[in-house]
Amino acid sequence: MHGHDEDVHLSSSSIRINPSPHDNSLLSNLQSCSKTLSSHLSNTRLSLTRMLDSLKNRHASPRLTQTRPVRRHNSPTQMLNSVTQLMIGSKSPLLSLSLIQSTQSIWSDPGAERLSSPLLCCASLSLNRPSESTQTVEGKDVIQQQQQVQKGHSSASRNAEERVLISEVLVRTKDGEELERKDLEVEALAALKACRANSALTVREVQEDVHRIIESGYFCSCTPVAVDTRDGIRLMFQVEPNQEFRGLVCENANVLPSKFIQEAFQDGFGKVINIKRLEEAITSINGWYMERGLFGIVSDVDTLSGGIVRLQVAEAEVNNISIRFLDRKTGEPTKGKTRVETILRQLTTKKGQVYSMLQGKRDVDTVLAMGIMEDVSIIPQPAGDSGKVDLIMNCVERPSGGFSAGGGISSGITSGPLSGLIGSFAYSHRNIFGRNQKLNVSLERGQIDSIFRINYTDPWIEGDDKRTSRSIMVQNSRTPGNLVHGNQPDNGSLTIGRVTAGIEYSRPFRPKWSGTAGLIFQHAGARDEQGNPIIKDFYSSPLTASGKTHDETLLAKFESIYTGSGEHGSTMFAFNMEQGLPVLPEWLFFNRVNARTRKGVHIGPASFLFSLSGGHVVGNFSPHEAFAIGGTNSVRGYEEGAVGSGRSYVVGSGEVSFPMRGPVEGVLFTDYGTDLGSGNTVPGDPAGARLKPGSGYGYGFGVRVDSPLGPLRLEYAFNDKHNGRFHFGVGQRT
Repeated sequence: MHGHDEDVHLSSSSIRINPSPHDNSLLSNLQSCSKTLSSHLSNTRLSLTRMLDSLKNRHASPRLTQTRPVRRHNSPTQMLNSVTQLMIGSKSPLLSLSLIQSTQSIWSDPGAERLSSPLLCCASLSLNRPSESTQTVEGKDVIQQQQQVQKGHSSASRNAEERVLISEVLVRTKDGEELERKDLEVEALAALKACRANSALTVREVQEDVHRIIESGYFCSCTPVAVDTRDGIRLMFQVEPNQEFRGLVCENANVLPSKFIQEAFQDGFGKVINIKRLEEAITSINGWYMERGLFGIVSDVDTLSGGIVRLQVAEAEVNNISIRFLDRKTGEPTKGKTRVETILRQLTTKKGQVYSMLQGKRDVDTVLAMGIMEDVSIIPQPAGDSGKVDLIMNCVERPSGGFSAGGGISSGITSGPLSGLIGSFAYSHRNIFGRNQKLNVSLERGQIDSIFRINYTDPWIEGDDKRTSRSIMVQNSRTPGNLVHGNQPDNGSLTIGRVTAGIEYSRPFRPKWSGTAGLIFQHAGARDEQGNPIIKDFYSSPLTASGKTHDETLLAKFESIYTGSGEHGSTMFAFNMEQGLPVLPEWLFFNRVNARTRKGVHIGPASFLFSLSGGHVVGNFSPHEAFAIGGTNSVRGYEEGAVGSGRSYVVGSGEVSFPMRGPVEGVLFTDYGTDLGSGNTVPGDPAGARLKPGSGYGYGFGVRVDSPLGPLRLEYAFNDKHNGRFHFGVGQRT
């Protein structure tokens, strides 16, 4: 398409992608010099050599040296034109072609004296009649030329070091006329370094200035011509400017945005094509591919008639993706336990796409996140001569199942920082049926806590295109009840027993956002130290909402989470809602919402973290399900649940951490929490019976150490009553 506003045309016609690494050589197509000169180069080489020797012999003869010895000695025209021979074989094919062409016509200024010496005649004869280049008027010259053919290069080199006084330097067209555009003449003159009027020059210096004119980017050819005039030697650089940029055609750019191409070339429309600026535009296009990790590059550039620039882009599409399993010990190919389709559907890279290394890295991370691979790598290989790539994903599988043991800290134990230690034992299978489905059977046991849990998870339900996961859970647990009903005057303790079963579905619905929905049935009640069911605590506060030994609830759960970058200091937001469904009259009917968020800020080596959480319950709910405030993950400086327990709550925290030495970092913090005056609305008012303040704050300091179990936290905090307390935790604060 042509025109100033619509001068970019994109084409997706198929071409063969040539993976040549020499990108700069492609720019030679921009030159309007005829390609036939390239084939004429070898034929002209011998003629030029003979011409130089013939000229040397002519001026070495007694007859010529006696006539006007000052003007004829080492003719400057002969010496300057020998730059042609020096440039043969140059690295720049453009310069070689241009200088060979320059010897075909040598012009003088219209007002200057045109030489009719045998010098110009011989030059014309050498180029126009190469088959007769060994003929001359004098028989002695023929013999001398045949004897000195192989000495042409050395003669030209000697001439190149001799200096000639130049009286005038001009820039003209290839026909010897003034340039129509004076700005181009200024550009050419500005590129000259050695060639100045009234200066003594060597052929090598002229050659270097020819290179500089070409390297300015505005000209496709430059011919140095020396003319003998009455005023001295005139040096003319006969140049041919590039065409004006009138339009652009871009072929095979399937993923490159047309807007980006327009922005890269828009400053050049209507102007003479500058090779340097064109190279910059091409570099920016290649940089666009590189920044995105795409296998794409400008493979060819050419100019068409009318000033149309044609770009050919090579984009390597994915031809095939194959999975190869490697042995963990030997690294040799082996048979894998995982189904190939289970891995392939995890990949965002698909056949027919332009291969992206960044996308491939994300695919590797995704496969590793499945938890069934020990190592994953992608190797791109050329797919024959099609210009496409085949991807081979090497996978090293982890053992699919096994037993494990561990430990942790119970947040419900308040009688000392280490008395809440619990141990765990589990069996897990990470890859059931080779479909990445997981089964986990675990048992945790502490002084009071005990949890037996069976969990089955399918991370991606087969046939679903939304990456929906499914989790089925059955659990029997016993946890301390002192968060709400603690501090019994008789030093007695009670536990909350729960039998829970449910199913949940989760899937991402926006970048960094995920959602969970499910149904959970719960059978819960309180027991004393001997394990007997009880319905009231020491203060006669009810322990169940139904008045029976157990409450039964069917919960519809919905949760939405924004994870940011996933790191602890990154932005996070979570919203959770549970709705009790009274399918049976005795089942509880209530609604509970809970939200929490955090925001991290880095200032120099220090990291600031701010967090806020809150919630509210409406309806008839079990008292032990009230929001407990205070403790290691709430308001530090207080025991677990010692600030209050209510239908509503708000807890805020701010802390600053700074590196100390190695994996150890220090932290300063402050916390505040309140039940918003809702403590007495909980059935039986357990907080009021225990004289909990309902609000409070704490502040302190601590150290954290990275470990295989996660961050180990040891903190000391003071509350608003100036009481100090140690807190120990494993993992980040929730």
